[in-house]
Amino acid sequence: MADSLIRWIDGQAPTEIGGTTWGMPFPRGTVPGVESLTVTDAAGTRVPSQAWPLATWPDSSLKWAGIALPATEAPSDSYQVTSDGDTTTAASQPASDGASVRVTERADALVVDTGVLEMMINRSGSTLFSSLARDGREVARDARLVSLLQDGVAEGEGTVGRQAFTGEVTAVALEQSGPVRAVVRLEGAHRPDAPDNGKREWLPFVVRFYFYANARSVRMVHSFIWDGDAEQDFLAGLGVRFTVPLEADLHDRHIRIAGADGGFLTEAVRGLTGLRRDPGAEVREAQIAGRPTPPADAWNPEVSGRLHLIPTWGDYTLSQLNADGFELRKRTAAGHGWVGISGGTRSAGFCSLSDTRGGLGVGIKDFWQSHPGQLDIRGAATGEATVTAWLYSPEAQPMDLRFYHDGLGQDTFEEQLEGLEITYEDYEPGFGNPTGIARTHELTMFAYEATPSTESLAADAASASTPALLQATPEYLHSVGVFGDWAPVDRSTPARARLEDRLDFLFDFYAGQVEQRRWYGFWNYGDVMHTYDFDRHVWRYDVGGYAWDNSELSPDLWLWYSYLRSGRADIFRFAEAMTRHTGEVDVYHLGPWKGLGSRHNVQHWGCSAKQLRISTPAYRRFYYYLTADERTGDLLTELVDSDQNFLGLDPVRKVRPDAATYRPNRGALGVGLGTDWGSLAATWLTDWERTCNPRSRDRLLGTMADIGALKYGFLTGEALYDLDKGRFDTGREQISVSHLSAVFGLVEICSELVDLVDDPEFERAWLQYCRLFLATKEEQVEAVDQPLEGIYLTQAHSRLTAYAASRLQDRDLAARAWVSFAEGGEHLNHESAFTLRKIEPPYVLLPVDEAPTVSTNDTAQFGLAVIQNLALVGDHLD
Repeated sequence: MADSLIRWIDGQAPTEIGGTTWGMPFPRGTVPGVESLTVTDAAGTRVPSQAWPLATWPDSSLKWAGIALPATEAPSDSYQVTSDGDTTTAASQPASDGASVRVTERADALVVDTGVLEMMINRSGSTLFSSLARDGREVARDARLVSLLQDGVAEGEGTVGRQAFTGEVTAVALEQSGPVRAVVRLEGAHRPDAPDNGKREWLPFVVRFYFYANARSVRMVHSFIWDGDAEQDFLAGLGVRFTVPLEADLHDRHIRIAGADGGFLTEAVRGLTGLRRDPGAEVREAQIAGRPTPPADAWNPEVSGRLHLIPTWGDYTLSQLNADGFELRKRTAAGHGWVGISGGTRSAGFCSLSDTRGGLGVGIKDFWQSHPGQLDIRGAATGEATVTAWLYSPEAQPMDLRFYHDGLGQDTFEEQLEGLEITYEDYEPGFGNPTGIARTHELTMFAYEATPSTESLAADAASASTPALLQATPEYLHSVGVFGDWAPVDRSTPARARLEDRLDFLFDFYAGQVEQRRWYGFWNYGDVMHTYDFDRHVWRYDVGGYAWDNSELSPDLWLWYSYLRSGRADIFRFAEAMTRHTGEVDVYHLGPWKGLGSRHNVQHWGCSAKQLRISTPAYRRFYYYLTADERTGDLLTELVDSDQNFLGLDPVRKVRPDAATYRPNRGALGVGLGTDWGSLAATWLTDWERTCNPRSRDRLLGTMADIGALKYGFLTGEALYDLDKGRFDTGREQISVSHLSAVFGLVEICSELVDLVDDPEFERAWLQYCRLFLATKEEQVEAVDQPLEGIYLTQAHSRLTAYAASRLQDRDLAARAWVSFAEGGEHLNHESAFTLRKIEPPYVLLPVDEAPTVSTNDTAQFGLAVIQNLALVGDHLD
């Protein structure tokens, strides 16, 4: 096996990890299974690990594995994964000190013990866990999901009502049981707290807890699906609440709340500093450090005798209502006024409540980026305080998901197509419905044996906000041959370096735009805008289909391939955020459009084009395989039967040439051979690799054979699909080419399929399409007796020519690919496109960088064309 160096994505080892997981590929035919895998550190010493299969090659050898390492205070600078070929070797080894994750399954609960902390998870009921203990002492109990439902939005005079709901767990499953890593999955929905509110439930959720051997923390991934009525249901709060028992004296109870840039609020419930009388330096120093204060009889008696006259501050709140500012305040107790503490910019989203016997810390990943968020501590002066990590702040305006306009009279397809001509919005009554979209958050809970040092808490806050991650090097990933046509960054010639510079420019530009344009927020973080308005110096956030991009023309792929070849942490996290967003928010997870995504729009769910080209696993599988993320695995599983959607909703119903006669028929469904089949192929391939599902295998291989049997192959454009048989009718003889067919993952998936599956006729059909798309009219006529219409996006399609050149070893085609690349992108083939200009107030709200000819469509396809052309015909660049 090739050198399989695994390194920390941020360049150096963290000082401590609470356990970590990553995904690892292996060359075809080399590793029989996870049983043969071992992990060694930089010194060559074998380390405890746990491995499980994520995917297999067609020959049943291991293709991808998830690998986990336990918590440690001394992580190695790098690791090596090797296969010794001995399948009797245990793939899962407990930690070197003998500790391991132990799971005890009882009739009513699961008890998970990492060796440091123990959590009890009831199999049903209103708690996510009933108890969390550190070294036998309970530090938190009765964790529960909470939500607030508001019945309207206050606009002018009038009142609105709020109802409180609590998550009710209905199913618990042990997905992994150690010895290094255990995963517990909980499902349920929110039910009303008040018994007279009826039996309504809403917001179905999935929660996973991740446990690692020796860990003092637990990772939590929470996903929910919006299933309310946008016209009358307004989410006014969504959070996770923990009860924290406290026993120590009030002056030995400590509040710690993270601000911005590593800053912390460090206070006690009853403060002993700043008083008129001094309790003594030792007392003050102990309280500030979070250590037990000396016995009261050792204090200045002028203080110890007046403790009852010092106010106790039981309630604290940090609210982050936007990306630029948070507010901190406190009060003594409910019914009394709040006192402002301070404010700042971007909180890390972490707080802890503890006393001298232990406590709880909670951190939320992407806290300020996913605003509005909030952290509450209540009742810290009592024996049972609460900590609430609000994923949607109850102090923000309630979530308003109503459609943004009244339809503008677009009641017919003809009127809607006219609207498409002016605002690029594909409107249809009733389709701007958010019911079924989802959102995922990640939290980390820390169990403390006493109040930690502020430095230690700051490290915990940082690890919860930006978890340390191991990844294989680009060179190793490339050597394995995964994800098709790409190669590591190569600046060996001036021409290559120039293209690499342009790739870097475009990524850096978009990263800067996220910040300057504030592309943040609960439903928005992770996405980018579609097209720029250079007159207003803004992206077209309010113009129909030009606003949020929703994966149009594959920016997801551009980012993931950019990461694969560079290994850059900033690109990984950009791609990660986009995957979380586009896979959750832009896709329906229940209802009539389950498994479909929404085309670009002012609102992520606003467009009436609900299609597989947005929900395709082609965009999600990178993150799943690179991180072994179970939630992304759920999203992939949801799509396994997505071919059923063609029976309910025709994706081209408004523009179908045979609309007068076509009706969805399960024996003859119109399925496009571009965006439609490319999405289905990605679905079936991913499922076949992950689960060996014969249905997915047979539908993939069968439709590949059918495309090869069509007279004009991919040029046919659309074939009739038998839903029950999973096969195409191969009798259709037509030529219909679209410039969109290949730019939603078809290029990348077909490249993988040609390498994976021995099907000469399918390969011939794909090479024909690649060779002819940008061929001369004369060449097209010679090949298929007619010129091809609908040939646009020349630069994007230059990589099809490059693929044919590489596969056929045709130097003339290789030269043509680069000529087409240079001639075809009028917006990105001039130096001014790669030159920023600064626009200053008062012409804009804030100073911004502008590249007026850059759009996300062009950027994504330019990036993919550069990456794939360099990999396929880079030697012909000069």
